[in-house]
Amino acid sequence: MSNEENKVNEEAVVEEHVEAVGSEADVEWNETAEESQEAKIAELEAALLASQAQLKEQQDAVLRAKAEEQNVRRRAEGDIDKARKFALKKFAGELLPVIDNLERALESGDKESEAAKALLEGVELTLQTFISTIEKFGLTVINPVGEAFNPELHQAIGMQASPDHESNTVMIVMQKGYTLNEQVLRPAMVMVAQ
Repeated sequence: MSNEENKVNEEAVVEEHVEAVGSEADVEWNETAEESQEAKIAELEAALLASQAQLKEQQDAVLRAKAEEQNVRRRAEGDIDKARKFALKKFAGELLPVIDNLERALESGDKESEAAKALLEGVELTLQTFISTIEKFGLTVINPVGEAFNPELHQAIGMQASPDHESNTVMIVMQKGYTLNEQVLRPAMVMVAQ
């Protein structure tokens, strides 16, 4: 073999060696690049999962806030409705003695006297107007003569034996009771049959 042939052989061996070393470096670089990409993908996936978890928490918080808002609104509407219904409670309670006095005036008035007759008619018209006015605002009369005794609506003053009435029924109403929007403002004071 000549020098030239040796030189060509050596160059071929060197080229093979460079190619082998280069391809090993390429393989190592490719492996490092893949590992770097996998690490970056894993990092991005973790960030995505954290963002999704945070989004879910915020959605839950928004839903809870909306539910709380609706509950507050419902409670406020209920409170306003109650306030509207029972704003007149104290005022109506103060009017009941006036009604009682007008009824007593009618009962005790002399219906035979011509002078008193006109006065009694005026008192009766005043009482009727008064009662129709308060009924417009939810005040209703409890006058339970002949009805069964109901402790939620009636206050028994006493019990009396009576052949004309069934047991546990109201015989006499001493004082009428009143309800305001179906809530007892004053129970009727009654005498109950035994």
